Amino acid sequence: MTRIEMAPELLDDFDRFFDYIAQFDAGSASERIGEIVEAVQILATSPMMGRPVKGGKRELVIGRATRGYVALYRYVAPLDTAFVLAMRSQRESGYKNNS
Repeated sequence: MTRIEMAPELLDDFDRFFDYIAQFDAGSASERIGEIVEAVQILATSPMMGRPVKGGKRELVIGRATRGYVALYRYVAPLDTAFVLAMRSQRESGYKNNS
């Protein structure tokens, strides 16, 4: 089973999501973040699932529409590890930490 490592910078992404979601439904913000983290766990069994992007990285699309997010990651086969580098809302144009 593939190991999943999340970059410390993801905390900034989650804070941004939490603040945005809390504006509209404070009670569901924590739950929504949990759903995003849970969805990333699919990489443990299918690390090549995400669409390929530049620099040998991949993007995993999570959810859709206003509940849609994209996780940027790199799978390193010799280590059998998926390194999740950044996340963004599908409505955002790019990653905030320039991964």
